[in-house]
Amino acid sequence: MVKRDMAFHAYLLRCSDGSFYAGHAEDLEIRIAQHQQGLIGGYTAVRRPVVLVWTDNFVTREEALAAERRIKGWSRAKKQALIDGDWERLKLLARSRQGG
Repeated sequence: MVKRDMAFHAYLLRCSDGSFYAGHAEDLEIRIAQHQQGLIGGYTAVRRPVVLVWTDNFVTREEALAAERRIKGWSRAKKQALIDGDWERLKLLARSRQGG
């Protein structure tokens, strides 16, 4: 069995307009540079500069993509709690969203 050193990343960027963008990448440094240069069309291209505010590592691309998709559905407050590492607030916001 070959051990793989590569990791996949889910990340959050804060855009110049204060909004957040969630994404995933294999090479985070290259991906952030692409966002900064406007090479990735769409949302971040017109909201530069961007700042990396949160990232987490995953073993597979599928796990990183699942995290990206989950985070994209979150409220701004929940994203901010993730960035702040405020796990209690994150749990509270998750609970209140479920109506419980």
